[in-house]
Amino acid sequence: MQQVVIAVRKRDSEEVIAALQDAGVLHLRPITGGPLSTGSLSGQDAQSRREDERLLARAESTIAELGGYRPAPAPLRPQDEWERVVEDAAVPVSAIARQRQELQADLDAEAAYGDAVRALARLAGGLDRSRRLALVPFVLQPTDNLGELEAALRAALPDRYALTAETVGNNRVGLIATLRSERDLARSALGRVRLGELRLPGRFDGIPLADAAAELDRVRQGGSERQRALTAERDALARTHTPALYAVRDALKDRVAVHDVRAVSARGKYSMAMQGYVPAERVSALTAALGKFGDAVAYELHPVDEHHDLAVPVQLKNNGYVRPFQVVMGLMSLPRYGTFDPTWVIAVFFPLFFGIIIADVGYGLLFLAFGMWLLGKARRNEGWDLSFFGAYVPPASLKDLGFVTNVMAAWSILWGVLTGELFGTLGEHLHLFFVDPNLVNNLWGWTGIRAEAHAAEGAGAVAHSGLIPTLFPRLETEYFSNVALVFSLLFGILQVLWGWGIRIQQGIKHKDATHTWEGIALFGGVLALVMMAFATRAGKDFGAFGNFGDWRVLVMYAGFIAFIVGYLRVIKHFPMLPIELLSQGGAVMSYARIFAVGLVSAILAKLCSDVGWAMFTKIGFLGIIIGLVLGALLHFFVLALTLIGHIVQPLRLHMVEFLNPTGFNSETSPAYNPLRRLSPTASAVSGQGK
Repeated sequence: MQQVVIAVRKRDSEEVIAALQDAGVLHLRPITGGPLSTGSLSGQDAQSRREDERLLARAESTIAELGGYRPAPAPLRPQDEWERVVEDAAVPVSAIARQRQELQADLDAEAAYGDAVRALARLAGGLDRSRRLALVPFVLQPTDNLGELEAALRAALPDRYALTAETVGNNRVGLIATLRSERDLARSALGRVRLGELRLPGRFDGIPLADAAAELDRVRQGGSERQRALTAERDALARTHTPALYAVRDALKDRVAVHDVRAVSARGKYSMAMQGYVPAERVSALTAALGKFGDAVAYELHPVDEHHDLAVPVQLKNNGYVRPFQVVMGLMSLPRYGTFDPTWVIAVFFPLFFGIIIADVGYGLLFLAFGMWLLGKARRNEGWDLSFFGAYVPPASLKDLGFVTNVMAAWSILWGVLTGELFGTLGEHLHLFFVDPNLVNNLWGWTGIRAEAHAAEGAGAVAHSGLIPTLFPRLETEYFSNVALVFSLLFGILQVLWGWGIRIQQGIKHKDATHTWEGIALFGGVLALVMMAFATRAGKDFGAFGNFGDWRVLVMYAGFIAFIVGYLRVIKHFPMLPIELLSQGGAVMSYARIFAVGLVSAILAKLCSDVGWAMFTKIGFLGIIIGLVLGALLHFFVLALTLIGHIVQPLRLHMVEFLNPTGFNSETSPAYNPLRRLSPTASAVSGQGK
């Protein structure tokens, strides 16, 4: 990344900014302080900005009311026609939006109060038009006691009221009739028994009940058709005006961007200065954009100070397999410029951890189908409208999500073959997968486990049979749990040590002795704890401390020496480092989540398949249908219930246990966001401020 400072005559500033927009490479950085003006615009510049922002807001609100996505590009009208283009669309669209809003309010009122108002109108019997009497409507919940209300009314209005009620749906509605002058007494009686007067919303409030019922009947009969007609009118307006509106909206955004550039620049009476950053490989585009102005523009480029400048923007540069995983990185902050980009680590280990946790061929095929569906929408240039979440996923993001999902599915299928799981134990019931004790012992006997053959019930024959032998039988918890647990912890050892190794490398790179020695101390300390656990067999043989013929013991002592030396070098800055060492030991143990969450997932899937298979074996042909339906429903419920955890746990291990030692979470940089043009030509900003 290169830092650039640009000085230009004020009268040429608009053309220069337009050229920078066309180049699309300069990330601006605000200039603050100094002898020149900075910050908010004033005078004619401020007035011009307000006018542009007003028209832009009008265009955007109109586009939002039209409710459509971006259409095919349309030619940009001349600048003097922009306001007319916006107003020609805004006036009728606003009118239709207002009608739709009012009609929707009427439909909501009819849905909520229609039956109650019609019942109240029948109860009123025309008394709602009386000049002497007042009617107070109310609603009773099933638990409310009408007798308590009548007692309160007798106390407040003895012999000067009438009370009636009728059941409507699950509730009851009622009316109190009394003299108009005593309406407030009736309302007070309602309040004493914790009831309130029924008030209708909007335009129905205050009109006679019979009129309100008639209006709500008209809404019920014709409201939906009227809503469809208004929607059709809005869609017709969208087809007519949206292309031109988007063109004008984009041009107005470019004009507002010009004002924004001026606001973050240093401004004098005759000159203006800008500063920012440009990637080294894009410097040629910047120089080409500024070169055509000759001596009217002066600029200077020099390398950024990545050690001290915290404002240097970051642009992730990953290709091929790794690049789609930047969508996962979007859940985290960006790394600080000049430090470690963990995207490729996440691209390798995140789907791997997910696959180890799921480890089911059936579930993997479901994820593969979902990933292919996402890729299909992306190929058709379709987005995914998640309106219930208030979100819209564009085709480019769907393409990345589809790729990531397919990689996760591939690892799930591969590990499903290794664990012998197809929708839990369905593959075992179908004799597709089976556990061969001899094979398991040959593969894993060196760990001390011993797999035993299970005899078939009532016979001496061995029950193990099938097509594909299971190589990683995690469901055989009697003897394989420790192997699966240690296997998961190996990833923790790798990533935690790797994280502190990155800390050392970054400290050396940035000539930061404190972080270098901190990394050395904790790398050595964690390595020592790991070697101690292996050498003493998890604390079962502390006599191993004196066995200097064991290389693990030698590495352990070397690690503790590195920790002590490093700690003494940084004790002033990190006095609690021994506590942090214990915490890092816990970070390694956190990788047991891969084993634990995966085992729980496998056990739940096993139960689902076993329940469905039991229905088949006990009932016969009918049991096949019942078992398939019941098993499918249970699998769907379990997967939906646990899926978020299966995704979050691998992410957490990377975001916390792996990235915390690297310093990733404590230092960040802004994203590279260059000044770009939205409108197709530079004419969108010509003529302004001259």
